[in-house]
Amino acid sequence: MRPFKRLKQRRKSRAFKLLLTPFFEKFKLQNPLESRGYRPLQMSFDDQFKALIFYHLEEFTSGTELLQAFEQNDFAKECVAPPKGISKASFFEAINTRGLEQLTEVFSHLVKQAGKSIPAEYAHLGNLVSIDGSLINAVLSMEWADYRSGSKKAKAHIGFDINRGIPRKIYLTDGKEGERPFVDKIIDKGETGVMDRGYQSHGHFDQWQVAEKFFVCRIKENTHTTIIREKAVIPDSIVFYDNIVLLGTKGVNQTEKELRLVGYRVDGKDYWVATNRYDLTAEEVAQVYKLRWSIETFFGWWKRHLKVYHLIARSKYGLMVQLLGGLITYLLLAIYCREQHNEPVSIARVRELRNQIANEAAEELKERQTRRQKRSSKIRKLKPKRRHAKT
Repeated sequence: MRPFKRLKQRRKSRAFKLLLTPFFEKFKLQNPLESRGYRPLQMSFDDQFKALIFYHLEEFTSGTELLQAFEQNDFAKECVAPPKGISKASFFEAINTRGLEQLTEVFSHLVKQAGKSIPAEYAHLGNLVSIDGSLINAVLSMEWADYRSGSKKAKAHIGFDINRGIPRKIYLTDGKEGERPFVDKIIDKGETGVMDRGYQSHGHFDQWQVAEKFFVCRIKENTHTTIIREKAVIPDSIVFYDNIVLLGTKGVNQTEKELRLVGYRVDGKDYWVATNRYDLTAEEVAQVYKLRWSIETFFGWWKRHLKVYHLIARSKYGLMVQLLGGLITYLLLAIYCREQHNEPVSIARVRELRNQIANEAAEELKERQTRRQKRSSKIRKLKPKRRHAKT
């Protein structure tokens, strides 16, 4: 892998280099990207990585807009684009066919690094992972993204570390794919999956308990229950129900293993939450489910400020490359904001970073122009002396 020193040689960019430090200075790929033939790559993995980060950081809305910046934006041309430039065809070919294995490796590394850098905000509640799916509007030519007649959509299934406010796993499917099977892939033994009503499945509740995985899942109000043991609730609490039950109708869809059902009321609305977390108070169970909203906040911020759903790829492979690029950008920002400002990611800090990158680029350009003018002036002064010496 080419060292990051090359970026410094081409142009000084302290802010951009600082953002990318967790990758270029603290990580080495186990499986470097190599050319498939005898010709060298027009875009190395380092170049592809920087291009994806720059794309999301600067809120570009298309790959063509990014390529235009490579030609017209002084900073992008010097610090982000491949040294010899890249054609439109080569750029999109690279995005759609190369780098996924390497980006997956980088993503896993940054998840671990962010876990070390960012403290757990709700450690007393355990390892909480919110799970949800997000639909991505596709175009009709994306035949793999099946959704319904006349409409194409893909779906990103994401696990979100609630304690640290970072994404930690992602899977991509067509829009019709069910969400429940991905809980097993996202949640590890001993962790708690926090889910909305779409994940209610009595069979899966039994499976997760056998696998020693915990869950806090909202269920439908009309779900049939059979009370096994009753528990007392605290007077004047938001919790009005806390019992050990079996969910579903016997002989039809009833759970084999008992679980805990907590009912609570907020602003006149009742919530019913099924869980196998017996170590928490009923009020803490309600708090855990409330924290599920953090993944919705993340989706909104991710889409709004990093423009991750503006497609630059139409193949399933390329879309996954793009999504991983967006998640990696968010992780780099999370690490940057924590290490540099001791605070979570915010759009104010992102804008500050963008401005800093732009200002440094302008300063460097001004310095280069000044050096060029000094050289020209020195040459002009030397020319008369040379002519005088010849005579």
